[in-house]
Amino acid sequence: MSRVLLIGAGEVGGKHLAALVGAPGLTVCGVADPAPTAQMDENVPVFASWRSALTSLAPDLVVVATPPGTALTVAREAARATAAVLVEKPATTDLAALAPDPCDRQIFVGFQPHFAPGLAALLAQPPAVGSAEVRLAVRRDPHYYRGWRRSRATAGGVLHQQAIHGLALVLRLMPGDVDAVDATVVHRRALAETEDHVTAVITLADGPTVHIDARVDHPGRPFHKVVLHLTDGRRLQVRGRNLEAGLGESTTAPSDSDLRRAMYAAVLGTATGQPPHPCLYPLTALPRPLEVIDRVYRDARVVRTAYSTRP
Repeated sequence: MSRVLLIGAGEVGGKHLAALVGAPGLTVCGVADPAPTAQMDENVPVFASWRSALTSLAPDLVVVATPPGTALTVAREAARATAAVLVEKPATTDLAALAPDPCDRQIFVGFQPHFAPGLAALLAQPPAVGSAEVRLAVRRDPHYYRGWRRSRATAGGVLHQQAIHGLALVLRLMPGDVDAVDATVVHRRALAETEDHVTAVITLADGPTVHIDARVDHPGRPFHKVVLHLTDGRRLQVRGRNLEAGLGESTTAPSDSDLRRAMYAAVLGTATGQPPHPCLYPLTALPRPLEVIDRVYRDARVVRTAYSTRP
């Protein structure tokens, strides 16, 4: 039985707890959070200090679900103390902080939708992609924008928090430097520093393009999908509320907990010497999507309009 320490027991930590409870071969040996809000089993010890928890428990897997301002520091210290670490996206928005560290090979970023049906084969042998679309439409209201999420600079942006699952997937399949960015960022509701809608066309070296349309003021049914236009004329679509259907049918999509459990098992596998699962997202790959996101926000036209309920 592998012992798991969860660091951070807020909204995101609660989702991890729900997935960890009852996961085959896993037991939650402790939770570290000075003020946990997630519902927990009374038999699981709670530590106010994550450093104390690491020392006391010696877990096999550490799941880091703290805000981006602290997540990278916590993940790296955990990696120096244990075998395997999973950190919630985006881990950090400070590209300078991602200067290589020897412990980074033990850290993976939590993109559970990348474990959706069909994506393992796609990532193991990436096809040639001529263009890709990342589309996201969800509703995030005032209660969501509290604390660190109020500022894009601390990872509250639509691309950092919402569309990064699809964008990171696309950029794994499409190598090359960014040649040009044509982007617009729209603010309508003034709920926080962060925006309501981002559109962008990213042109990579030698011509492939990534088209982004991501919004958090959508009044309809939420979705997040990726469309891949292959150079051989084929079209692949990754579907779902959050890509969870993968290349399969939405009606048979695995649950969020199932995807997270597959991710935990894959991270633990690396600690026993298994080759990294193709769906795992190494921390060392994170600078590229963050560089693209920074470029989009840096170069974008900023539009501020009166609030409208129209999509």
